[in-house]
Amino acid sequence: MHQRTDQLWPRGSQPAQALCGEDDRLSVLAAHQTDALVGDEELARIASLAAKICETPIALVSIVERDRQHFLARLGIDASETPRPTSFCAHAMLGGQAMVVPDATKDERFKDNPLVTAEPNIRFYAGYPLVSLEGAPLGSLCVIDTQPRERGLTELQHETLEVLGRAVMRRLESRRQLSKAEEADERLQKRVRQILDSVPGIAWSADADLNFDYFNAQWREVTGLDQPASVEEWSAAVHPEDYGPSHDDFVAAVTRGATYEAALRIRHASGEWRWMLSRVVPVQTPEGEHRWVGTLTDIHEEHSQREAKELLAGELSHRIKNIFAVISGLIAIRSRGKPELAEFTKELGAAIRALGTAHDYVRPDDGRSSDNLQGLLQDLLKPYDDGRAARLQISGDDVETGPRAATPLALIFHELATNSAKYGALSCDDGEIRIAISADAASDGDIRVTWTEVMRGYCDTLDSEHEGFGSRLLRMAVENQLEGRFDRSFGEEGIVIDLAFPKTKILP
Repeated sequence: MHQRTDQLWPRGSQPAQALCGEDDRLSVLAAHQTDALVGDEELARIASLAAKICETPIALVSIVERDRQHFLARLGIDASETPRPTSFCAHAMLGGQAMVVPDATKDERFKDNPLVTAEPNIRFYAGYPLVSLEGAPLGSLCVIDTQPRERGLTELQHETLEVLGRAVMRRLESRRQLSKAEEADERLQKRVRQILDSVPGIAWSADADLNFDYFNAQWREVTGLDQPASVEEWSAAVHPEDYGPSHDDFVAAVTRGATYEAALRIRHASGEWRWMLSRVVPVQTPEGEHRWVGTLTDIHEEHSQREAKELLAGELSHRIKNIFAVISGLIAIRSRGKPELAEFTKELGAAIRALGTAHDYVRPDDGRSSDNLQGLLQDLLKPYDDGRAARLQISGDDVETGPRAATPLALIFHELATNSAKYGALSCDDGEIRIAISADAASDGDIRVTWTEVMRGYCDTLDSEHEGFGSRLLRMAVENQLEGRFDRSFGEEGIVIDLAFPKTKILP
């Protein structure tokens, strides 16, 4: 590697072969970022202590650069730097121990040095070399006197200068490690910014008080606006109908320290309003600082498709209801005057009404706020309720039901109620139906329903062996459509039917 030799090292001498070359040395020196330590309080105290112990009016922490030596800490001298060719420290830093010059006027290396022949009139000099962990010479901690000192340093002063010199190097090394960490952090932040600028959505961050301090490049590209500094400045980008509700919900979530998520319309740079999903989460930095980070993801196409599907589903729901009404009307017309079809007509009409009830749970157009198994059972069994409290009893957990489960559940319990009205408890004067629902997580992950029929008074004969079409249909709905289990047993009081459905088939 090329090395300069002109007037850099005093008298043209080169650094020791065991040490790095000049370019390598300067590279190591640059890594310490010593400019950040100019005027450092800790180094100033070290220099002051060195002067006191060594009984000198001048003490310096000197760093030798390519063309100058500059002082990170100085005592007893006004200059903050001197040219490198006149530097005593450029010599001292090459040794393995303190360099002591008792009388510079008698030393061939320094007797003609401007720092000796003129201000500050150096006579005595002692400098301890500052050497990096790699062995690169950086400068020295030195003490200077304007009077010669033939005896040099005492043993205590030698030891003190060495200890303090090592303390200086620990401070320099500490700064170096901090610089490495800062550089690594800066590189990481730059990389993160590059990644965030490349993603299709908007990303931002804010401090604990919601003062925004970062937006990726997508903000300006999407909105065409300057970055907002506060929540209030969002109003320029958010649809007026969405800003108020989203702002209030957002502030409420922030107050709770909770995650916030909402769909809202953002004005595109083209002037179009586009639906976007806003998501904000609280984070805590390794330093314990509370912050907020958020994203805005374009969901305009998905939102438009969902609206179209909802419109289509609503139209289909309306037509299906009309079909139920038409079928019921046709059944009534076709069975008129045919008493032999009366029973069949009654059963078929009841089944259609049950399907209509199930449809209300698939598409709750009547304003129902939630779909649940107890509500479905109450609606299905309402025709059999004669007002007596004990006649129909529903107890246990209130389990939500998903749309896909509504139709098979309606068919199952309609069939049970119909059979009960024909042959079971509902055919008795004082019969009772008790339905217990359990969603116990410990019960194999199943939703369990126990249908118990208590027989009292006069009842039709109960056939415990025969399984008709309706029972087979019931079993098929339980086992095939809902992948559940169906068990029926007969006791002294009546019939007990145990149903079990996987939660994944029942819950939304």
